[in-house]
Amino acid sequence: MRAAGRLTATPAGTIELVEPRIGYEGSCRAHGNDGRAIGDILARIGDKWSLLVIATLHEGRLRFGELQGHIPGISQRMLTLTVRQLERDGIVTRTVFPEVPPRVEYELTELGKTLFVPARAIAGWAVAHHDEIERARTAYDAR
Repeated sequence: MRAAGRLTATPAGTIELVEPRIGYEGSCRAHGNDGRAIGDILARIGDKWSLLVIATLHEGRLRFGELQGHIPGISQRMLTLTVRQLERDGIVTRTVFPEVPPRVEYELTELGKTLFVPARAIAGWAVAHHDEIERARTAYDAR
């Protein structure tokens, strides 16, 4: 059952039925009703490791250990969780080869490859403004 809206007068003097908002619906001014989609995706790719995995796999397919070696500070557990979530979202594909011991390789999907350009832009912005942000943090913390 739909919640009832309310009647309101517009500046033009007409009466409109205004529907109540549900959750994030209509809350993102920059992109209309896409606030939920934006938040959902940014939660995935905006974590500490996902962009680094995406950027690393942009160079090509890698085995798990190679991927871990290219991302300083990531633990085996965090890399496992990150690639699983990226695989679930269709950004990374995991291929298991029937060998002893099993060989597993990861690579970006076609969808994942489309994410590289915005990921690189975010990374470039972070590097370009890191010192400025650090100064702002220091000034804020000193208050």
